[in-house]
This record gives sequence, structure tokens and C-alpha cells, in this order.
Amino acid sequence: MSEIVVAGASQLAADVGGVIADQGGNAVDAAIGANLTAMITEPGVCAIGGGGFVTVWPAQSDPVTFDGYMEMPGRGLEPDQFGRGSFEVTMEYGGGVTTGIGHGAVATPGALAAFSLASERFGALPWRELLGPVIDVVRRGFPMSQASRFYLQYAGEEIFGWEPESRAALFPNGTLLDEGDLVFIPDLADSLQVIADTGVEAFYRGDLARLISGDVIEHGGILTRADMAAYRAIERPSLRTELDDWEIATNPAPAIGGASLAAMLFLLHGSGFPDWGIEGMHHVVRTQQAVLGFRREYLDTADDRAPEIHRLLELSHTGDWRRLLTSPSTVHASAVDDGGNGCSVTMSAGYGSGVMPPGTGIWLNNSLGEVELNRRGFHSLEPGTRMVSNMAPTVGRRADGSVLSIGSPGADRITTAILSTLLNLIHLGMDIDDAVQHPRLHVEYPDAGPRVAYEPGLPVESLGLVSRAFESTDMFFGGVGAAIYQPG
Repeated sequence: MSEIVVAGASQLAADVGGVIADQGGNAVDAAIGANLTAMITEPGVCAIGGGGFVTVWPAQSDPVTFDGYMEMPGRGLEPDQFGRGSFEVTMEYGGGVTTGIGHGAVATPGALAAFSLASERFGALPWRELLGPVIDVVRRGFPMSQASRFYLQYAGEEIFGWEPESRAALFPNGTLLDEGDLVFIPDLADSLQVIADTGVEAFYRGDLARLISGDVIEHGGILTRADMAAYRAIERPSLRTELDDWEIATNPAPAIGGASLAAMLFLLHGSGFPDWGIEGMHHVVRTQQAVLGFRREYLDTADDRAPEIHRLLELSHTGDWRRLLTSPSTVHASAVDDGGNGCSVTMSAGYGSGVMPPGTGIWLNNSLGEVELNRRGFHSLEPGTRMVSNMAPTVGRRADGSVLSIGSPGADRITTAILSTLLNLIHLGMDIDDAVQHPRLHVEYPDAGPRVAYEPGLPVESLGLVSRAFESTDMFFGGVGAAIYQPG
């Protein structure tokens, strides 16, 4: 049996990863199981009707990333069927968020396809055995987590209260379940059992696909049976960079999260990062401003992101940040094992569409309604186009055999959360807990221009920049999950 270190979005998710390890699973199995558990047991925060990425660095081969992100649906529909089926809601989460929800906001989900392909390529357990512990959790019911309850106090009524299936699961007695209350999701265990027994074909091309697409189309959405049947996870070589004596592998193009992280690491390597004092913070702030500004200017609305990502990486290789300056909802799991394997998984369903097709128990994403992912407008992409993603599941390796797996939820704060933790852990030599818990900052872009959002403990006000101070540690800055294996 392998020795495996698992970091999950919750203790329950990590425990399932541990059960899978005890059954003979490796780091890939444990990370998939932990993340799948989190997607199911963190209602509102994520859902298996979403998508994301799995980065695997096997002990004896090069790192790869499995792209299971959301895709623009609408194959076979007439032009007048687009642009409908969604409505906007505003909630106070994170200082105020407006997003589109409903059936028209649902994109083609890819999470299960990515899990299946990663499991087939690098897992040690059969698919059915991998899903078994997850199904057991669903059948028993699970406690409402602190993170879910926190999110649902803002999103419960607005996003999940209007749809009968969703309301029945989260408001069984007419009021929102409290932290610690048992959550029972009708039909979900049966759906997962079918997927375990017959593979993801059941989800993409079987009865589950029929139920999902039928409900979405009936209510004005654009997710067709053809979209579900055509979806495929894509395996790509990971994007590789270095930080001190570690080699880092992360999410490649066309996603922009990994490229943004790599660009920041290149720039900080060139300019230096002494510590979190005034000089160090200045380096981090201007690096974030350069990379995130480039992203807004060139990547968010590009028809073909690959050339612009290549240009971003070329410019950042110089280490000169000036050459780059321009005029809720995710879960993560990491695992490493003593065989030298590392796996990092980040998945999202956006803020949630509120849609749970009857008979499935599966909540669906609202990726078509997320403004930050659709800067060209609602339903503006060609069907079959992979959507923009901030995700950056990352695996690192050192010559002495050490393996690090790290990632974070947090929308556009994903890359800056991972960046801070890598600097703390690798460059400053903090232990893993201190590196994760250290205060973070993030350069955000409201309409008035860039400003620095930051947690207590960082003297950002000394920089003389426009800033936004948070009173305490906040989920806004991501929730980094990291696992490290060090031999000896």
C-alpha cells in the first residue's frame, strides 16, 4: 500500500481520499476521489455538473494536464434559440456579485470526462472501486459544511431557491439547512452508481444525458444531446517553469490560469523577492498588475488565446514587468505518494445555475452566465469552444525526490493565491501550514483602475497605492490546498 498525503477542500473529502489510498489507490486516485467528494458535499460551492483540470506528474514520465473544462453548447440549434433562458441575480457574497443563472447559463460540463481519462491513464484502481467510497457518502447523507453554509447564506434563495429540485434538497423544511445538518440529495447516489457501473458514457451519451439536456432545452437553455455526446476531455503536456530548485508543472493553454502563474514566477525570478516587507510586496504587486493587466487587455476577449499566451510567456521570460504593462466557486484537491506521483485537481461549477434536472440529483454550472468568463457577451462563442479558465492545478518536483501538489479555488484569485504560497514554501522556506495560512494580496480591477486587496498582516498601506483592506482572513483570497512528499 502506498503512503499518500492528501489535501482536500474539507476533512470529509480528505478522508475519502484516505479510504481510496487504503484500498490500494495511488495519488491520482486519491486526488480524484477527494475532489469528487468535495464537488458533491460542498453544495453551492461546486457540483459534478461543472468542469476543470487535472494535472498529473507521474514518477517516471513527463507531466500532463487533462482539460475537462466547460464548453460552449448549442450544436444544431437555430440562431433565435440563443440569448435566452437566463436571468441575473445579485448577492452580497465577496462584497457584491452579479451573475446569470438558470437553464440558459448552463455550459457543457466536463469534470467527469477529465476524471475518467486521468483515472484510465494513471490511476491504480478500477473506476467502479474509485467511485465506491464517494457513493457511500452520498447514500448516508453528509453534514452541511461551514464553507457551503457561508456561501448559501448569500446564494441560497437567489440561486437555489427558485428551482423545485434544488429547493427540496437545501430547504427540506422550508428553511435553509444549517451548518452540521445532514444533506440528502435525492437520485444522486443512483446516478453515480450508474456512472460507476457503466462509465461516463452514461453521463454523456446515456439516459443521464437525455434527462439533463431535455430539462435544459425545455426551459430555454442551449445544452443539446449533441453537445453532451461530442464532449471529450483533452490530454495536453503541462506548462513547465522553475522556482529556485523546484520544477513546476501547471495548466497549459488555452486555459489562462497556468500561463498567468508561470508568467508571474518568471517575472519574480527576474526582479527578486526578498520577503513580505515593503520591497517584496512592491515586486509582487507590480508583477500581478503587469500579468493580470495583460490578461484583461489581450486574453479575455481573444478569438485565439494561444498566440497571446505565447507572447505573455515570451515577454515575462525577460523578467521585466514593464514590458507587460498595458494602457465562488471552486474546489481543489491535491495528493502525492511515496512512489513519486503527484496529482492536482481543480474543479468549478461557477456560482451555480440553480438547475438540478429531475431524476438526476446533479446540479449544473452557470458558466455561460459568469461575466468574467464571457467578456464578449452572453452566448457569444461558437458551439464547441472551450471557455476561459483561471484554474491552475500545479505539481512540483525537486531533484531529491520531493513532490508537491498545489492548487486553489477563487476565480481570478487562483493564480495569486498559488503564487503567494509557492513563494512562502519554496523561496522563503516556510513549512507547508505556515505557507498556506500566510496573509495574501491580490491586484483587482474595478472600473476605476487597479487596486490592491489584502488581508491583515501585510503593510500594503505603506506602498501608497489604492487599496482595499479586509478585516480578517477571507475566502475571497482562495483556499489553497497543498500536499508535499519528502523522502527520508
